[in-house]
Amino acid sequence: MEVIAISGQMRTDLGKTASKAVRNEGKIPCVLYGGDEAIHFSTTQKEVRDLIYTPDFKVAEVTIDGKAYRCFVKEIQWHPVSDAVVHIDFLRLIEGVPVKVEVPLRFKGVSPGVKNGGKLIQKLRRVKIKTTPEHLIGELQVDISNLQLNQSIRVRDIDSARENIDVLNSPGVPVASVEVPRALRSATAAAEKAGKAVGDEAGEEEGEEAGEE
Repeated sequence: MEVIAISGQMRTDLGKTASKAVRNEGKIPCVLYGGDEAIHFSTTQKEVRDLIYTPDFKVAEVTIDGKAYRCFVKEIQWHPVSDAVVHIDFLRLIEGVPVKVEVPLRFKGVSPGVKNGGKLIQKLRRVKIKTTPEHLIGELQVDISNLQLNQSIRVRDIDSARENIDVLNSPGVPVASVEVPRALRSATAAAEKAGKAVGDEAGEEEGEEAGEE
């Protein structure tokens, strides 16, 4: 799991006016929760770019006034018009204290259904887990090597054999399925119709031969 180093500057002036002043300087106001107190600091867009503009789950190591804190992004507030980041909440990782995070879901193996012309549809891209920082992982995997046409896999099928990690999504929620494309359905239906027609003709010929006898 990748760890992104971030440099932050402590903030002592708080409130809307102070936060606006921070943004006017081209910085992002942030709060680090967890532990005995909330720490208010600021950082730059460049510092957090690799942390927030990615589908991967990454841990941040924020250094504020020479002290490093390992944490993860809990919530991001975006500007409604410009989509600029206006505020970030971080949650500190404290050894032995469970946290809930969402991690990406990846596939492993090759689906036989896809090999036979099916289309793999991913219905769940992130999974919520609960674990302690020392057991935290960057992703979960699900094996699709037995997934046939018109079949689905569900949360219960996710490879969560790791100890000390709880998957919080409902076990019955679909994760992915292999659907039969319309073109393949049409081709299959045409082949079945042709096969039936051939069978009917063969039956008629047999009947005629029996009558001649």
